[in-house]
Amino acid sequence: MSDADSRLPIWPFLAADALFLAVAGLLLRLGHRPLLWWEALFMVACVAGAAWSMVTPFLRRNREEQSLAQARLLADSMSQLQKLEPLAAHITGATAQWREYQEQTALTAASAKAVADSMAAEVKAFGEFLQKINDTEKAHLRLETEKLRRAEQEWLQVTVHMLDHVFALFQAAQRSGQPGLIEQIGLFQNSCRDAARRVGLAPTMATAGEPFDPKAHRLKDDSAPPENAVVADTLATGYTYQGQLLRRPMVAVQEAPSKTAP
Repeated sequence: MSDADSRLPIWPFLAADALFLAVAGLLLRLGHRPLLWWEALFMVACVAGAAWSMVTPFLRRNREEQSLAQARLLADSMSQLQKLEPLAAHITGATAQWREYQEQTALTAASAKAVADSMAAEVKAFGEFLQKINDTEKAHLRLETEKLRRAEQEWLQVTVHMLDHVFALFQAAQRSGQPGLIEQIGLFQNSCRDAARRVGLAPTMATAGEPFDPKAHRLKDDSAPPENAVVADTLATGYTYQGQLLRRPMVAVQEAPSKTAP
């Protein structure tokens, strides 16, 4: 049934309105002059009835339209609520899936943490193992270095001792006064010194007549030299190894000659 068919018909009210107005008009036309009180009251009642019959259908229609609008609004609300049910079902399913994903994520995070802890423990153990190996290697290298240093010191001591003997032999040849012997021993000493220079061991000699320098020379008994002492002779050769001083040359000194005035 449509809205037009369900509406209250207005023609009966228009007919009643016309009737009330006609009665009021007849009363006004045929009544006394002035109207009696009951005639005036009846005419007012007719006019009021006409007004009521004129307004009533519109009020009824307005009330029906409001009721119809409320019914439509209620129907729309019910349809919207019915549409919300699948949405609620989807939300419930999504919430369940989210909880499942969250549980899976928690399990994955726990597994990852366990793997990370295991890797950290293995890295720590491997680092300790490397540290032990490193310490062992350092100790071994330190031991080997000390052995090499001891061997180097022993080699230097032996070489210096041999060169000292060669120098003493050369000094003995010089004291013999034989030129041929001096030349041969000198060549032998130079060859030995050249061989020593190849490994960094170099002899140092003091020059006769140069001033005595405590930082570059030493005496046989390490006594204090006289004032203005000069080198008279070299008793033992000094040595440097790879640029570092091993031993100062041992020298004999004499007092510098005094300068006489002319």
